[in-house]
Amino acid sequence: MTATTYPVVFAGIDELEASLDVELGPTPWLAMEQSRIDTFADCTEDHQWIHVDPTRGAAGPFGATVAHGFLTLSLVPHFIAQLRRVDGLLMGVNYGLERVRFPAPVRAGSRIRARATMTSFQRLTTGSAQLITTTTVEVEGSEKPACVCELVARYTFAA
Repeated sequence: MTATTYPVVFAGIDELEASLDVELGPTPWLAMEQSRIDTFADCTEDHQWIHVDPTRGAAGPFGATVAHGFLTLSLVPHFIAQLRRVDGLLMGVNYGLERVRFPAPVRAGSRIRARATMTSFQRLTTGSAQLITTTTVEVEGSEKPACVCELVARYTFAA
């Protein structure tokens, strides 16, 4: 079996549409360090102790501070960019989310990675499409994923 080289390059709208239901990944591991969690807390004004107080977090329900669920979710576009590239795009935008769940915590100091499957493709107008990608963010050593989401993206292609 040949190892896949990432990112997988799709040469345009037709190749992208033809790739539904093919899992890409996993990405390389990414460290979820306390400094990243603290920076996210500062950006979002969410300084709940479970995220930013290592002493109290160590005595808490998860045995350490944990990343915000939305921090994990915010890394999904980064992971998808590691897994695929679409050539011929004029523009791509995150359009929204269909479903998001956070089944397991991401403890400070752990590592995460992702797998993604393009699960829905819809042509909108000539040269544009909507794509839903189901992404699973894994935590090293955990049986449950940290995040499972359906990311909706809209792409406009060059003529």
